[in-house]
Amino acid sequence: MASPGLSDPSPHAPSLRAPRGSFLRESRTTAVLAAPLVLGHVSTGLIGLIDSVIAGHHGTQTLAAVAVGTALFWLPVVVPMGTLMALPPTVSQLDGAGRRGEVGAVFRQALWLAAALGVVLFAFMSVAVDVLAPMGIAAEVVPGARAFLHGIRWGVPALTLFYCMRYLSEGLHWTLPTMLLSAGGLLVLLPLGYVLTFGKFGFPELGAGGLGIASALMLWAEMIGFALVLRRARRFADLRLFERFDPPRWPVIRGLLATGLPIGVTVLMEAGLFIATTLLIGRLGDVPVAAHQIAINVASLCFMVPMGIAEATTVRVGHCLGRGDRDGVRRAAFAGYAIVIGTQLLSGTALLLGNEFVVGFYTQDVAVATLAASLLLYAAAFQFPDGVQVLSAGALRGLKDTRMPMLLAALAYWGIGMPLGAGLGLGVGGFVAPMGPKGMWIGLIAGLSVAAVLLSTRFMRSSAPAALLLRSPPAARTS
Repeated sequence: MASPGLSDPSPHAPSLRAPRGSFLRESRTTAVLAAPLVLGHVSTGLIGLIDSVIAGHHGTQTLAAVAVGTALFWLPVVVPMGTLMALPPTVSQLDGAGRRGEVGAVFRQALWLAAALGVVLFAFMSVAVDVLAPMGIAAEVVPGARAFLHGIRWGVPALTLFYCMRYLSEGLHWTLPTMLLSAGGLLVLLPLGYVLTFGKFGFPELGAGGLGIASALMLWAEMIGFALVLRRARRFADLRLFERFDPPRWPVIRGLLATGLPIGVTVLMEAGLFIATTLLIGRLGDVPVAAHQIAINVASLCFMVPMGIAEATTVRVGHCLGRGDRDGVRRAAFAGYAIVIGTQLLSGTALLLGNEFVVGFYTQDVAVATLAASLLLYAAAFQFPDGVQVLSAGALRGLKDTRMPMLLAALAYWGIGMPLGAGLGLGVGGFVAPMGPKGMWIGLIAGLSVAAVLLSTRFMRSSAPAALLLRSPPAARTS
């Protein structure tokens, strides 16, 4: 049976013009929804800090091995994470359309998808450990990096299932579990990582491999914790999430993939832009790469804020679309834009005025500190476009508009940002003298700025009244 859409003339179809709500109320709703997501992302970012501190105290080779292993772990992981981002707009649209009873069936199909993605990624990482040496990784680092990846890969299926449950909860406007369980994971990782890395309390000393195993155990603990929360939460009792077994249903899974795979590719392209920039700067010597690492770490922490707001905006836009409130679609997005502009103004000002102070927490090396402080000025410059592009992408996900944004992101990141950065930074093409890391960062600014313009323009077109009339909000019925 076909689903009623926005163009359905039936008297039972949702109203196209729901009463106009308060912009301030919408902004407050988005902020409350986003705050736990931001803190959850910060907790996830602190995983790398804990790993680095434990590994650094164990030895320089252990630290290098964990750094390489972490990079090779998270780059492929962003694809299934992005793919599963199809779930929040799907369930929020169903909820907004008054079809909450269908959420449980969609969720069970998403679990099949998450499990399959986890198995594929586990197999990929089992093979990827053999390419460390051919990639040119230093011989003394390879054994530790291999051990780390061998350990952490066992947590990959738990990670994909965790994100599936997390995105369900967020899509239904409950973000507190994300924050609490992400923070709780740190309490598991810290003691386990220390014990297994250094071999305390009778356990063997496993070095980088111990941190990999500890990370995998943390991921399983977070996943099991989220499953218990969903099973016992009163607000989800009507969904009957785990009360029956559903076999895989390809039409539903295909619909999730159609929305989610372009998101996964887009996230991979953005992450790949920053990783490729780091690898290219790595050719310039120890001081440039150390300074770049400091600056990019600070910029990444700043990015956690607009990313959380963008995820909340996805839910709000999807909910408004589901209930047929076309005015509310733009109101929800504009509320997100307003909050992001404010947060990015604060972070940009902080980096602009406090760049030297921030760098002082990372290093006392004068050459590294001087270059890192100058790179933070470039980081300040891309705070605004970075916030706008990630918020625009989040708003488009709420409309389940993901294919064209993927192409626009590819053009911005790899058609403009990377070529310009390589040309200015390394002198590729011979048009200018190499500018070093600063040239690469100009490329980042250009890529993010173009993405901000293209994606925000795309949202305005996709959220126009005529466009919304042609967009079918909820996923097809699953029963």
